[in-house]
Amino acid sequence: MRPIRQFLSHFYRSIVRHGFPDTNRNRSLAVFTNFFLHIHPVKVRRRAIEFRRTFYLGGLSAACFVILVVTGVMLMFYYRPSVPEAYRDMKDLQFVVGAGVFIRNMHRWSAHVMVALVLAHMAVTFFRGAYRPPREFNWVIGVFLLIATVLLSYTGYLLPWDQLAYWAVTVGTNMAEAAPVIGAKLKLLLLGGHTINGSALLRFYVLHCVVLPIWLILGLCVHIWRVRKDGGIYLPPHLGSPPLQIPPPPGGTS
Repeated sequence: MRPIRQFLSHFYRSIVRHGFPDTNRNRSLAVFTNFFLHIHPVKVRRRAIEFRRTFYLGGLSAACFVILVVTGVMLMFYYRPSVPEAYRDMKDLQFVVGAGVFIRNMHRWSAHVMVALVLAHMAVTFFRGAYRPPREFNWVIGVFLLIATVLLSYTGYLLPWDQLAYWAVTVGTNMAEAAPVIGAKLKLLLLGGHTINGSALLRFYVLHCVVLPIWLILGLCVHIWRVRKDGGIYLPPHLGSPPLQIPPPPGGTS
């Protein structure tokens, strides 16, 4: 028993590098040695995390993304991104697969809710003035995350390969084509041709399941890390860092 206990103790210590968090030192070690705790700020003002200030919109958006990842992986087991099978697989999910309708609707409604929550999160951030120094960089990251969220919702439209999918993508790609200079090339890049066919379906599938989720996950990691480095969320503007003052050149006038 003693060697087993020593092994378990050594194995436990190789994972948990701190004691019971009953002292300030152990509490600090518990934060600094845990990835999920370390991405949060060490200290935040109690006012800054109240529901009436944040409405928990950022956390709810991240929760919707987790639901989308889980349900999306489950849907991938039953879906084939090819023209003959895509629509049949959607019908199988609706009428044959157990809880298929529930999983698909959970994925679809989580996508709609996530778009609404991210938009609301951006609006609250703007009206609270949380984009001001030193948070300009994080505001830009948030804009890119909003774009990725909208594109994720849009690229999922074509995957069922039904009439709604076909005409929604037709309208969207025609809007992209109207962009100056790069419009025609952008439409060709999205569709992989000049019509909506199997190439377009495959490209939308790769964008929806690989490219955009990686973009969103990386951006979300940087976004949360930046919140930590900036000292929390929704800090009143007068408590933030002052803007950088550029001194006048030598011999110039101020």
